[in-house]
Formats: sequence, structure tokens, C-alpha cells
Amino acid sequence: MSELTAAQRVAIARHPQRPNITDYIDALFTDFFEQKGDRLCGEDGAVLGGVALYHGRPVTVIGTRKGKTLEENLNCNFGMPNPEGYRKALRLMRQAEKFRRPIFTFIDTSGAYPGLEAEERGQGEAIARNLMEMSQLTVPVIAVITGEGNSGGALALGVGDRVLMLENAVYAILSPEGFATILWKDASRHEEACDLMKLTAPDLLRLGVIDDIIPEPEGGAHLAPAIALRQVDRAISRHLAELDSESGKSLVAARYQKFRKMGAAAPEKENP
Repeated sequence: MSELTAAQRVAIARHPQRPNITDYIDALFTDFFEQKGDRLCGEDGAVLGGVALYHGRPVTVIGTRKGKTLEENLNCNFGMPNPEGYRKALRLMRQAEKFRRPIFTFIDTSGAYPGLEAEERGQGEAIARNLMEMSQLTVPVIAVITGEGNSGGALALGVGDRVLMLENAVYAILSPEGFATILWKDASRHEEACDLMKLTAPDLLRLGVIDDIIPEPEGGAHLAPAIALRQVDRAISRHLAELDSESGKSLVAARYQKFRKMGAAAPEKENP
């Protein structure tokens, strides 16, 4: 892996031409059938999801969508989902559970939309319900952090049996700018915050937060997207094959333990 600073990885993770959910769907899946709406309130362009074939096998694909141009950014709310997006994702995951389809999620978001309207429509409840119900799914769930994965907005699609990260992706409780603002009341110290937050893929693999790192071309996935997409294909295919050998009951139990032990302090040794 290339030796980049945490701040440099954040910059690469945010590059506007980095492969996004539509690129992954076009390259890795066939016969994608998009499904819209949460059946409660409306449609949210910040979450794209539907049914597809993965190497001929029916699967459910869900991902946060930022867009690559200003017009696309605006249509997708800059990749910040509203409650409708998370409820749409949950609807698709329940459908996948019913028809025994593996679930792939692709995460690239600065966080859930924090606006007043989103809160009025139950943003917190929508995220919490996704966490609860994803933890109980009996089909394989593979989550891939492709760019930014910030806060509960990312975790709402990230409760997987395998959590994978691209080499230059980042995954954290909030943005470095937000961290610096809270800790030091100075957003300009965001590069310093990047080092403290342990948000890079190597950091999170050591901490046991993620399960695997997907290599990227030198300089970032946006410089050679075809190579990056092949690497993602190999990784998710390998992990799916491993999960296929597990029963639904064992998947749920292992997933629960995986997330339960995160952040747990090691027991203190007793003095002899």
C-alpha cells in the first residue's frame, strides 16, 4: 500500500470522479432493476437500490449516491440521504430476506442529511431501525465503503457480515472538519484531526472495525477505475463464497458478536 497521510486519503476519498454506485452497478452486475420509494413518504435520490444478477445470481444492491457533476450532486442531495432513503433501503433488504438474496451495500456519504425536515420525518428512527433489522438478516450482507463513510448515515447501510474498504476510503463517526470544530472550535485543524480519528482503512483493519482492504491503483481509484472495479469484484466474490457456507442462524450470531465486541476494552490483568 502506498504511504499516504490520513488527510491525503480523505482528499482522495472525496474526489468527485471516484467510482460511485452507478459505476459499480454497471461494471459488476447485470439486469439491474431499480426500485424507488419507501412506500411511506417518497423517493430519495441519495440512495440507489434494486435487484440485479451478480455472476448470474440474483442479489440486492443498495448504495448511497453523490453524483459527479453539480447537477447530479443537487439531485442526489450531495449523497446525504433523508429518512425516505434509509426506509427504501430497508424495504429492499426485507425483500432480499424474503427471497433469499444476498445483499451488497456500497457506502459513500458524508452523513445523513441533518436538516429540520429530515428530523421531522424521523431521521434518527429510520437509521436506528436499519441498524436493528440489518443485525437480524439471515442472508449474507457485504458492505463496501468506497469513498467517505461518515456517522450513522454510513452505518445505516454498514451492518454487514463483511465490511470491506477501498484502500483510500475513510470511515469515521463524523467528518474531520466536524471533529476539529467540536474538539478545538477550529475547523481549519481538520488535517490534524484526520490523524487522531484513525479513519483510514489500515487503522480500522488493525482495530477490527473492517474485515478487508481492497487495493486501489496508485493515486486512487479515479485514475484507473477499471482496475479498481475488478479488485472490488474479486473481493466481494471471495467473501460471498465464504459466507455461502454459513447458515442463516450462524450469520446472525456472528454478525451480532462482530459489532458487539467493537470498542470493548480488554479485561485488566489481575496482579499475581
